[in-house]
Amino acid sequence: MSLPRSGPVRSEAARRAILDAAVALFVERGYDHLTIEGIARLAGVGKQTIYRWWPSKGDVIAEAILDGRLLGGQRALPDTGDARADLARWLTDLFALRASPNGEALLRSLVAAAAGSAETGRRLRAEILAAPLMGRLSTAMGGATGPRLESAADALVGGVILRALSREQFGADDMVALVDAVVGPAHADGEAPGRLTTGIPSTQ
Repeated sequence: MSLPRSGPVRSEAARRAILDAAVALFVERGYDHLTIEGIARLAGVGKQTIYRWWPSKGDVIAEAILDGRLLGGQRALPDTGDARADLARWLTDLFALRASPNGEALLRSLVAAAAGSAETGRRLRAEILAAPLMGRLSTAMGGATGPRLESAADALVGGVILRALSREQFGADDMVALVDAVVGPAHADGEAPGRLTTGIPSTQ
């Protein structure tokens, strides 16, 4: 799924060639050794062609991820029928990816791309907070919708990013604790799962 851009109309063949080249070089050399010049050379296009469409190599990698050329199925949420367990498993898989040889570089490239371009940041947020995550999170929160659901999604993903940036090690139990912190602990007494309480008596 392409990042929308203003300016000259892109050749789809050139776009595909550039993204394919970026992915190939990323896998071969890593993000730190990835250059616009190298991408242009492998893709058979001019360097300025890339710069007309993407302001940095981070933006090229961000679009490759959004286009499904990097991560692929690793972005998908599992669906076992247990929404809370699915969310915790998904977060655990993301941390396992972060610990992989290219995982940290992927995270840094996304952060850099979002920091450098508000458009890219908005697109990445919209992609992350897509229907699968929101649907599973809503189920875990007992059917929450609207601003409450969106705020919970921001908190969950934000917690993942902050922990990943710290480079600390986190396991499955930590991810379960994160889900509990955001949606509330599961209840065995029939109360809707994820129904948060403030401890403040109701005035109504």
